[in-house]
Order: sequence, then structure tokens, then C-alpha cells
Amino acid sequence: MNSIIPKSKTKGIDICGAGHYCYIIRSDLGCYMKTSDLNSGSYISIFSLHPACKDGDHYLADKDGYFYIIKGNNYRRVKNLTTDSNAKVYSFHPNCQGGDHYFSTFSHFYIIFKEKGTYRITTDMNTDSDAEEFNLHPDCRNGLYYWGMHLAPSTYINNDFILHCYFLKPGSEWGVEFCTIIDLSKDNLFGVYSVHPDVLNFLPGGLSVTKGPAFGIWENIKTISNDSNTPVKWAKKITKKVGWNKEKMTQITKNWKIARSGSIETGALAKLITNLHFSISGEYGRSHVSTENESSNEMKEEEEEFTFELKPDESVYLWQYRMGLGEEPVLFCRDLKITSDPNPPTEVPLPPAQS
Repeated sequence: MNSIIPKSKTKGIDICGAGHYCYIIRSDLGCYMKTSDLNSGSYISIFSLHPACKDGDHYLADKDGYFYIIKGNNYRRVKNLTTDSNAKVYSFHPNCQGGDHYFSTFSHFYIIFKEKGTYRITTDMNTDSDAEEFNLHPDCRNGLYYWGMHLAPSTYINNDFILHCYFLKPGSEWGVEFCTIIDLSKDNLFGVYSVHPDVLNFLPGGLSVTKGPAFGIWENIKTISNDSNTPVKWAKKITKKVGWNKEKMTQITKNWKIARSGSIETGALAKLITNLHFSISGEYGRSHVSTENESSNEMKEEEEEFTFELKPDESVYLWQYRMGLGEEPVLFCRDLKITSDPNPPTEVPLPPAQS
């Protein structure tokens, strides 16, 4: 399956809206993306995530530009996710605990309880004031992520504000899309839009959509045979590629603006995104291996000398393990494997990723 990993399978990852901007939080990358439009990928910037703002269970934001980081039965309200400015911590009202998704639009907080098929609206998650609960329409129950956006006050329908809610749909034959809806309890879909590739590259699992599924293969880089009737000693240097293909990887981030306050540079961020993509569970068609211990250097060619004593009609095969996306290898592992079998080895030389 080539699709975005749902929020229920991630930690510290979420989408939220503040003002006219959408934010994608990636605690595992230590940063977040800001864009004015998921559909067009406009004005994409990447900012560092303050340590106090990492690893939240949920993230949401309000029309006043405050961000909320939920952890357990408490939430932290901050003005800036990079600086943790104006931070205050509040306790959750019991009625607001245990939601699957949280978001805010205008002056209300929405809490979605998927198993119950309901959602709760309140003006204060600490006191549960002005609370109401509604049934969640069946067409709104399969979202991977939910968020709200504050539209211009001039936007009305029947003299009422449009309270736009958004949710990311599972992948389909049309790719990855998000929906705009006015009321989560009714069949009133306002629009369906595709997600821009530059945005997809930042979402967990997005590289499999834009680049193709992750793969790991043994590549035969040299075959040595003795076709004579006498033993032969063979000694030569083999040239192999080692490291990360930086040229291919930086295409992931080519249209992103990395903020000066950021603690990570473009090439390192692309490599980290790829590393994490390779570690995604096989349940989603990924490799589920850890590449952290592989060479962190940019790809280069190295020579390694080999010596073999080959019997008549004997052959040996030199294999190198390569990781890639789609059809493009991006990581060339350092160690080689030597076999007498013309078929590729079956074992995976990289350790499994931690769940």
C-alpha cells in the first residue's frame, strides 16, 4: 500500500491550522512545515520544533495563532512552536479526554471520538464550557488527519460563517486528497482537493506516493569466473559506490525554504526523512529497517581489493545491498557479500527498525 501513514499509527505527528496557514508537525524530524495551501504547495517553510513542543499526542491551533500540544490529560498552549513563547499548561476536562483527533476553527474546539462515531464541540477544553456533542457523519469517519482553518470574515453561507473543517482522505486512484466540510454531522462536502507533491514529501509515508515504494535489493556488482581447466588465482580491485545519493535526495526538499532559525540543513533533512521512511512498518509496504548506522557521507566511489583462488569452472559473485525509492537507489551500503550462488542472497543485512 502506497499511502500516508494515519495519525493513529504515529507519535508526535499531526496537522493543524492557524489563521490562514496550515502546519504539519513532525516531532520525529524535529521540525514542522508551514504552508498557505496544501493543494498548491504555496509558500512552504520549514522551522525547528522546540524540545518542549515535541512528541505531543495531538496538535491543534486557534484563530488567534496559539498552538496547543496535548500530552495525556494536559495540554500546553504556546504562541510559537520554535521558541515555546508564552507557554502555559492546562488540565483537560474529563469530557475532553481520550479523543482520536482534535482541531479548532473560529472560537470552538472539536474533539472526534471515532469508535463512538461522535464529536464534541466546546469553547474551552479546560472547563468544557458551551459543550455540545453530535454524531459524526459516516463520510467523515475515515479521515487520517483532521484540522480547521480560519477563513476571511466575508465568507458566508446563508448569512452564517463557514466553519471549515478539513480531513485527509486515505489514498485512492486519484492519489492523496483532502476534503473541506462545513458540518461533520451532515453530508455537506464543500470540496475535495489533491495534496501537492512538495507537501506529500513531508508527510509520513508520502515518499512512497511521490517517488514510489521503498525497496532493498542485492545488486550483483561483479562476477568472477574461471573457465579454464586449471586453478586460477584472481586478485583485483573492485570499484563500488558507497553512501547516500545526495543529488536524488535533495529533490525532496528543493522547493522548501528552511528557516534561518532551523537547526538542520536541507541535505541532512532529506536524508533524515528518507531514513525514517525506510523504517516505516511493513504493514504499509515499507522496508521496516534501520539505516542509521550506514555511511552518512555523500555517495562516492571506493576501491576494495579482493583475492580468490578459483577452481576450474568455478564462479564467485559479489553483491552489494542498495536501498531506494521507486526505481532509484539512494543508499549504497558499504559491506559486500560474496557467494558461489548466482541468485541474490535472501537475508536483509540491515537491522530491523524499532517499532
